Amino acid sequence: MNNKWYSLFKVLLGPPLLVWNRPTIEGAENIPSEGAAILASNHQAVLDSFYLPLMVRRQIAFPAKKEYFTGTGLSGRIQKFFFSSVGQIPVDRGAKDAGAAMQTAAESVLDKGDLFGIYPEGTRSPDGRVYKGRTGMARVAMATGAPIVLIGMIGSGKANPIGTTVPRPVKVRIKVSEQIHPHAWAAENGFDPDSREVMRPFTDYCMRRLADMVGEDYVDVYASDVKKSLAETGEYPEEARP
Repeated sequence: MNNKWYSLFKVLLGPPLLVWNRPTIEGAENIPSEGAAILASNHQAVLDSFYLPLMVRRQIAFPAKKEYFTGTGLSGRIQKFFFSSVGQIPVDRGAKDAGAAMQTAAESVLDKGDLFGIYPEGTRSPDGRVYKGRTGMARVAMATGAPIVLIGMIGSGKANPIGTTVPRPVKVRIKVSEQIHPHAWAAENGFDPDSREVMRPFTDYCMRRLADMVGEDYVDVYASDVKKSLAETGEYPEEARP
């Protein structure tokens, strides 16, 4: 994948973020220099999708909610141009077949030998902890055999808290795991990579490793359910209380 606009946006947006948030990356050599791979990251902030591409040489394609591509007026056109230019893939998260659409999009990226980025939590963490992952990442990994590289974002949630647009001067760190080969993991743990039974255990394994990488607690509840509870009652579900 070689999108000239992607490189241009890195040139334009990179220097201010490098100065303001001083991002660093540890383990970047674990991201393959060529060939397909899945970069699975915890999700702290909107700017996660800026900090990581800024620190990785190769272009990364992320799925993005379709609303980013359907806005009207000048701001809508600018938004659509930006997300299209940097190679983001529109996905209708509310559709019945949203999972299948995401998998098709991911496979189209990986089939070309490119990097596919995904946030298994499905939404930003409400408090910095690492939440239960959706199994879409595992389905893509088991279907394609592409290696997974875990990406631990540290500090981005404080630099760009939910509800803010201007980043705060907080240092951002990125940790990169060694490659995880999904079919080998399945075999080592007694699973058929083509079975449904492997999806949840593999997802949980990856999310718990992410929590360890970033030094946060793992919460075995979907972040979206926690956000819904906070919005409706102002309280965490009992099983997710800090």
